[in-house]
Amino acid sequence: MPAVFEFCLTVPEEAIDGQGHVNNLEYVRWMQEAAIAHSSAQGWTSERYRQLGAGWVVRSHKIEYLQAAFAGDPIVVYTWVADFRKVRSLRKYKIVRASDGTTLAKAETDWTFFAYENRVPRRVPAEVAAAFIVVPEEQEP
Repeated sequence: MPAVFEFCLTVPEEAIDGQGHVNNLEYVRWMQEAAIAHSSAQGWTSERYRQLGAGWVVRSHKIEYLQAAFAGDPIVVYTWVADFRKVRSLRKYKIVRASDGTTLAKAETDWTFFAYENRVPRRVPAEVAAAFIVVPEEQEP
């Protein structure tokens, strides 16, 4: 069970905006894809959440863009769970260009666990929380 999950991709041409670098919305897409991949790797696939009748929705995103990325750049999105609270969890991200180790962005998403049937927040089940290692701030990549 990796505490810090690595989601790798190569920037596609269609991710480039009118300024010639990766569009800011692509970073949000990568964050979501990395979070889903990490959850699936820990045994919590979309299907398993459906069977449980509950899952995660985004409450808020925070992104600090540090450097630009370009078509063809190899990217690693590092992601980890920073905490679990009653009905929420904070997930953090560090987005790096793999070819030179440059940090492109740092980000976090505050997720809320909710019941699919009535769309209200629900306590994070112990079995969901147990599938992830919470990474303390001093151990973040």
